[in-house]
Amino acid sequence: MSNKQANGIAETEKNGKKSKDKSKKLSKKKYKKELKKLQLELVKLQRWVKEKGLKVVVLFEGRDAAGKGGTIKRITKRLNPRICRVVALGTPSDHEKNQWYFQRYVAHLPAAGEIVLFDRSWYNRAGVEKVMDFCTYDEYNEFMRSCPQFEMMIQRSGIILIKYWFSVSDHEQEKRFQARIEDPTKRWKISPMDLEAREKWIDYSRAKDDMFAATDVPESPWNVVEADVKKKARLNCISHLLKNVPYEDLPARKIELPDRQKAIDYERPPIDTQNFVPAKF
Repeated sequence: MSNKQANGIAETEKNGKKSKDKSKKLSKKKYKKELKKLQLELVKLQRWVKEKGLKVVVLFEGRDAAGKGGTIKRITKRLNPRICRVVALGTPSDHEKNQWYFQRYVAHLPAAGEIVLFDRSWYNRAGVEKVMDFCTYDEYNEFMRSCPQFEMMIQRSGIILIKYWFSVSDHEQEKRFQARIEDPTKRWKISPMDLEAREKWIDYSRAKDDMFAATDVPESPWNVVEADVKKKARLNCISHLLKNVPYEDLPARKIELPDRQKAIDYERPPIDTQNFVPAKF
């Protein structure tokens, strides 16, 4: 066997191992341990953003059932909703359809000391609106041309912008859809639009490729999250986010619990005058 052949076999085995490692599940114990560490760092980041008056925008895009919502939930779980808020806009109203396209998103951009997570964003125009013919050819082209300029403009205003694309395989998406169909508590997650999107898998793939070609620029690049393994996707995304928003661990403010006020001419009303929730448990 030649060295070239040996190297080829070794490379094949290496790639196979790498592919296998990517799809390998993460133990629940390790996942919870790592997530707890990251959520503690997110609290430190939140404090830094508030203290320094930073403005942070994070976009979450990707296929339906790719795990965007689950990741957002893990990010916000330990954070103050007044500082870190989620924006998930529905179908635009007739009035909004007649506005400048970016206008309704601009209204949700952060003020100083805030973090905004967009669960889908202005990139709807490059995805669902393009594929489903919800916008005209000229509107789509104008978006692709102006989007990088819009993002550079908001960055020049002092906003930190980070964009994530959650990538999920055809097989894994179908598996998650089937799980949602079978679970009554998750069935609401599947909309008629999701089913139509499933039928147009290739059209969405082309739309995503075109979107990346026009908007994956050095000033605001796309960060792709491999999302076939949900737990890994969440940890990888949060870890990356923490590395891309510089922060420091500020000293914790000392908190002392004051003594409770003493009763002065106060008598609590009779309990039977209040309506209590029945104690069934």
